[in-house]
Amino acid sequence: MSRVVAVTGASGGVGRACVQEFARRGDRLALLARGTTGLDAAADEARRAGAAEVITVPVDVADAGAVEEAVARIEQDLGPVDVWVNSAFTSVFAPFHEITAQEYQRATEVTYLGYVHCTMSVLRRMRERDRGVIVQVGSALAYRGVPLQTVYCGARHAVQGFHESLRCELLHDRSGVSVTMVQMPALNTPQFTWVLSKLPQKAQPVPPIYQPEVAARAVAFAADHPRRREYWVGASTVGTLVANAVAPGLLDRYLARTGYSSQQTGEPRDPDQPVNMWEPADGPEGRDFGAHGTFDARAKTRSWQQVVAHHYPQVAAAAVGATAVATVASIASRLGRRAGRGRA
Repeated sequence: MSRVVAVTGASGGVGRACVQEFARRGDRLALLARGTTGLDAAADEARRAGAAEVITVPVDVADAGAVEEAVARIEQDLGPVDVWVNSAFTSVFAPFHEITAQEYQRATEVTYLGYVHCTMSVLRRMRERDRGVIVQVGSALAYRGVPLQTVYCGARHAVQGFHESLRCELLHDRSGVSVTMVQMPALNTPQFTWVLSKLPQKAQPVPPIYQPEVAARAVAFAADHPRRREYWVGASTVGTLVANAVAPGLLDRYLARTGYSSQQTGEPRDPDQPVNMWEPADGPEGRDFGAHGTFDARAKTRSWQQVVAHHYPQVAAAAVGATAVATVASIASRLGRRAGRGRA
């Protein structure tokens, strides 16, 4: 039986890939985003992929009132929401001292409060029915901050704390509603060509890079198995999060040395590239950016860690330990070699 699935940030990137994943299952879909050009293209793709029904809902998730109206419309047109996926965000690539208070506020309202507004509205309805699933799309950066992304890391940390607190409340109430979070690795999405950047060079995800379809499969699996508090996607996410728990100070020093160069391509940034912070880059005068960014040649289409984690929990636990040891050892070795060259 098809479910009613709502996806925010559905016009591009991970949200766009999630739309296709749920469409192939024959679900009834509500697509939410600001950019109507991307939304219309995503809806056309979803219909061709097999979605039972598709509606588009242009909305800015930073506006709580607009979100409430959007959820009411979805339930009126499609029926009670079974699965809600929070994926919408915006951000800034820049050192902290170059970011204005207005930019910080706007990015936080979308990336953190957008999740809160959507969850608040749909959860009230789910609690009345005592059923439903909310999937929060997160990131390894919900645990581990990196330079040049203080806005994004701060918002993701906030989502993580919000998610954990809410989950505890639902468990206390023995609610039939589930919330789960999926922590993502570096992904090949359009964000690197439309997020506000003040860097001298083009921004890039830190390798290894995965295609957004990897993320979408993880979100769909989490929606089917929502009792787990969170899922980690990609060996790089596992290594980063576990190493951060074991040796966070070591990671601070490593990222201080490598975090600037690893997040830039070496090519000059186009000063006229679109910015989606205040207005959607794929609005009426914009173009459809799709699910993929510009790193297809370097992006992985599969995560073997994900396969193991979804199907073999015991093996996954052993892999986590091995990955953590390898990651910490690698970082320590690199820092040691750099220190040695410095003394020489």
